[in-house]
Amino acid sequence: MLDAWAVPPPHVDVLFVGAHPDDEYQSLSTFGQWRERDGLTTGVVTVTRGEGGGNAAGPEKGAALGRIREAEERKAVAHAGIDQVFYLDRPDFWYTLSAPLTARAWGPGTLRRLVEVIRSTRPSTVVTMDPRPFGNHGGHQLAARLAVEAFRLAADPAAFPGAGSPWRASRLLTQNWGLRGPVGPGCATAGLRDPATGLPQLGVWEGAWSPVHHTTWAQRERDAERVYRTQGFAARPAKVAGPFGCDWFSVVFDGGRPVTAPVAEQAGLRPLYAEFRDWAHAVGLPWLADRAQPDYPPPPAAMLPVARRAPVLDGAASPGEYAAPALRLTHWEGERCAAADCAATARLTRHGDDLYVLVEVTDDARGAALEKCERHWRTDAVEIALDPRGDSDDTSTTFKLGVLPYTARGGPCAARDADARQGPAPGVRVASASRPGGYAVEVRIPLALLPARPTVLRANILVYDSDTKDRTGQTRLAWSPFGSAQADPYVWGRLGRG
Repeated sequence: MLDAWAVPPPHVDVLFVGAHPDDEYQSLSTFGQWRERDGLTTGVVTVTRGEGGGNAAGPEKGAALGRIREAEERKAVAHAGIDQVFYLDRPDFWYTLSAPLTARAWGPGTLRRLVEVIRSTRPSTVVTMDPRPFGNHGGHQLAARLAVEAFRLAADPAAFPGAGSPWRASRLLTQNWGLRGPVGPGCATAGLRDPATGLPQLGVWEGAWSPVHHTTWAQRERDAERVYRTQGFAARPAKVAGPFGCDWFSVVFDGGRPVTAPVAEQAGLRPLYAEFRDWAHAVGLPWLADRAQPDYPPPPAAMLPVARRAPVLDGAASPGEYAAPALRLTHWEGERCAAADCAATARLTRHGDDLYVLVEVTDDARGAALEKCERHWRTDAVEIALDPRGDSDDTSTTFKLGVLPYTARGGPCAARDADARQGPAPGVRVASASRPGGYAVEVRIPLALLPARPTVLRANILVYDSDTKDRTGQTRLAWSPFGSAQADPYVWGRLGRG
């Protein structure tokens, strides 16, 4: 029985499965067209309420933020004629790239709940996110994995008895946001295959005209996207302009059967990618893991000198405090900017059982001053990521510190974020210094705060640059800028003893 709803949900033709409110927004032009053109109804399953994410619209967090994000989602999907949204109420937590870590948080009952929804709504098509691991939110990965498993298990009478009557959906599609196909209406008939997995691609042209709404479906999708104010999407331009491309989907099942593709096994897989390969084999879709692990570039390396005396926390490098050359941070994500707009260097040293980090930032425009020391990526900020043993597969075994150079109270602050001990960082001390065209932050981190005694210390230093007051960032810099540099310990640089 579906005890979360008073009555069984109605039938839908298409069921989308995502992790957070807003995960469906890049497919709304497709769902709207299918409804308007073909009469197909769509429902949305959202595993969490997004209560662990950021809030660009106000101070709410936790359950209060989850309620706001639910309201945003229901209003946004209505632009595509969707009025059925089902929440599985699994916990949302810090940004991670790990599906296994997310699975531990969501628990084993999530799959059964999803099977129940499929059996009750009886869709012919299930659409979900991309299950592949690189640069992909762990919640997105796991939502897709669960959708793949539930697609099959919903048809199996032996699976989850008592969770509704078996139902065999016909088609499973996964979003392919990274595919760069042709633009114009011909993209829908281009007959592309995904270069990584070899799976055929279904394209739905965003520029199609809606005679009901008297606009393109690309514009209709943008109108829906801007409803997500908590995610900063209201800051995006109100009008879209062509040329328009397609929404792309990999066809994973068709006619209830897997769509096969050649298998290209990779050697030398790191643990996170080996786990994904094993999952893909276990569900009978080994080609999903083709080329899943990218060619990681060699990470940077630097010496970590030992200071004879402790640096003074004043936001400046005095003689004798930082002996090693400054590390240059380069563009990682977002808008590229000139050196006069955003640039940064970092210096590190060790004294006794403390690590000292000085980050000097060029910044021509000040972002919003946040009220609390959290969700630092919404404005001008520094992030310090440390992996004490150099072998972490996700940030649950690392130390991550977000540093704000200024707050609404005036001074700087530092707090742990996106690791297993979020919140206050006892013993951490921070100083900031404003200067013409920028700022500096200097931080002392007791090594005892790290989750393990440092042996092979890896690190990344990141800077977030915001030029607006709307709690949205524009540019991100990093010492090691490959991939999702803040959450992928595989890319962090190595600090050797000086």
